[in-house]
Amino acid sequence: MNKLFRKKPISDLVAASHNKELSRSMGLWDLIFLGVGCVIGTGIFVITGVVAATSGGPAITLSFIIAGIACALAAFCYAEFSSAVPVSGSVYTYSYATLGELAAFLIGWDLMLEYVLAISAVATGWSAYFQSLISGFGFHVPASLGSAPGMEKGGLIDLPAVLIILLITALVSRGVKESISFNNVMVFLKLAVILAFIAAGIGYVQPENWTPFAPFGFEGIITSAATVFFAYIGFDVIATASEEVKNPKRNMPIGIISSLLICTVLYIAVSGILTGMVSYEKLNVADPVSFALKMVGQNGMAGIISVGAVAGITTVLLALIYAQVRLSFAMSRDGLLPKKLSVVHQVYKTPFSNTWLTGFIAAGIAGFVDLTTLAHLVNMGTLVAFTLISIAIIVLRRNFPDLKASFRVPFVPILPAISAFLCLYLASSLPAITWIAFVIWICAGLVVYFGYSKKNSNLN
Repeated sequence: MNKLFRKKPISDLVAASHNKELSRSMGLWDLIFLGVGCVIGTGIFVITGVVAATSGGPAITLSFIIAGIACALAAFCYAEFSSAVPVSGSVYTYSYATLGELAAFLIGWDLMLEYVLAISAVATGWSAYFQSLISGFGFHVPASLGSAPGMEKGGLIDLPAVLIILLITALVSRGVKESISFNNVMVFLKLAVILAFIAAGIGYVQPENWTPFAPFGFEGIITSAATVFFAYIGFDVIATASEEVKNPKRNMPIGIISSLLICTVLYIAVSGILTGMVSYEKLNVADPVSFALKMVGQNGMAGIISVGAVAGITTVLLALIYAQVRLSFAMSRDGLLPKKLSVVHQVYKTPFSNTWLTGFIAAGIAGFVDLTTLAHLVNMGTLVAFTLISIAIIVLRRNFPDLKASFRVPFVPILPAISAFLCLYLASSLPAITWIAFVIWICAGLVVYFGYSKKNSNLN
C-alpha cells in the first residue's frame, strides 16, 4: 500500500527539468497565445450556438460565467504549482509530488484520453468548417471521404480531419519555436476575426431575442455550464509547457491567468451578441456564428468568419497535440509509460517518436469514429483534473509550507475547496453514459498500472 502513495520529491522534479533536454524558447506572449490558441476554437465557433439552442438559451452567458469562475479557481492552483514546480506534465506532475504515484498515474491516464479524444473531435469540427469554406469556391470533398462512418452521410473516412492532424503533427515534431511561431500568427488572425464579428454583430442585436432569458431554467444553466467546459479545456495546456518557457516562475502564472481572462471575456461577448442577433431556437447548427451573420444579410462577413474558424480550430489542434505529447513524455520519464516515449530527438529537441504516435492514433480515431457520444468524456477528464489540482494545492501548502512560489492562491484551503466542489457539482450534471465510460477507462488504467507501471516506476 505504501508504494501506491509514494511521492516524487519536488527536488527531483526540479532537477529533471534542469537537464535541458527540451529547449526553453517560449516567452510570455508565446505562452498567452498558446492558451488562447487552445481555448478559443470549437467552443466559440460551434458550442455557443448548439448549447444556447438545446439547454441554455440566452442565459448561456451565465453558463460561461459559471464555468469561467470554476476554471479561474482551478487556474489559481495551476498558477501556484507552475511557479513553484516549473516541470512538464501539468496536474500529473503536481499530483505525483503531493497525492502519490497511483493518483498521479490515474490522472495522467485520464488526461491522455481527454487530449486524444479532444484532438479527434476538434479535427472533425475543422473538417466540417473547411469543407463549408471550400464549397463556397466550388470545390467539394466526395461524400465517401468527407465524414466518418456512422454519420449518416455515406462516409468511409473523414479524410480532411486525418490530414490536418498529420500536418500539425509534422509541425509539432519539428520543434517548439516553429510550432509557436505558426500558432501566434493563427491566433492573431483568429482574434481579429472574432473582434470583427463583435463589431459587425452588435448593431443587429434585438433585445427581444433575449426573452425568455432562461427558457430551460436554472437546471439548464448548470447543464450548459458543464457542457461549455469543453470550451475551456485548453488553458491547462499552458502548464504542460513549463520546461520550455523562459523564466517560468514569472511567466507561468501570468500566462495561465491572462489567457483564461481573455478567453472568458470573448466567450461572454460572442454568446451575448449571438443570442441577441438570432433567436436561440435557431442556433442548433454546425456553424452558428456564420449562420447568424447570414440571417442578418452579412454574407461577406460570414465567409470571413469561416476563414477565422478554420484558423482558430487549427491552433486548438496544435496546442492539444503539444499537451498530450508533453504529458506522456513526463509519465515516460518517470517510468510509468515505456521509455521510448521520453526519447528526445537530437536535432529537433522534441519527443519525436511520441509526437508521431499521438498523431497517428488521433488521426485514426478522427477518420473512422463518430465522436458525438464521447464528447462529454472530454469534459469529465477536465473536471476531474481541476478537482485534483484543487486538492493537491491544499496538500502542497500543508506539506511544503516553505516552498517558494511567485504566485500564491489566496484563502487556502477555502478557495481550493470551493473549486473542487464546483467541479464535482458540474461533473454530476453530465450524462450517465459519460460516467460509465469514465469508470471503464479508469479500470483499464488500473490494469496498466498494476501490470506495468508499478514495477517499472523510477521510484520502485
